[in-house]
Amino acid sequence: MSDALDIEALWTDFHRVVNMTSAELAAWLRVRDAGEETEPLPDRTGDDMGQHVLSILQKRRTDLTEDDLRVMEEVVDTVTAQTDVENEPVAEDTPRRHRLMSLGHDPLKA
Repeated sequence: MSDALDIEALWTDFHRVVNMTSAELAAWLRVRDAGEETEPLPDRTGDDMGQHVLSILQKRRTDLTEDDLRVMEEVVDTVTAQTDVENEPVAEDTPRRHRLMSLGHDPLKA
C-alpha cells in the first residue's frame, strides 16, 4: 500500500475509528497496566498494538512506515468489525470496551 491515495484513505479511516487522543490513550494504557502497588514505565504500558497505535497518533502522515500502515489497517478492520450499528458495545460490556480502548477506540465516546 504505497499509493498516496490509498495512504490518504487509510489515514482518514484510522483517525475516524481511533477516537481517543494520544494523551487519552497513553493514560488508558497506564491505568490498564497499573497494579495495586506498582505502575509500569510509560513507554512500557499496554500491549504492543496499543503502543504502536500511540506512536502512530504522534506521527505525521509523511513519517509513516510500512509497519505503521499494516497496524493502521489492522486497527481499522478490527474496530470496524467490532462496532457495527447493531453490535456497538454499551457501558455494561466492559471487557469488550476495554479491548477497543486499547486500540484507541472508546465506543462510548461518539
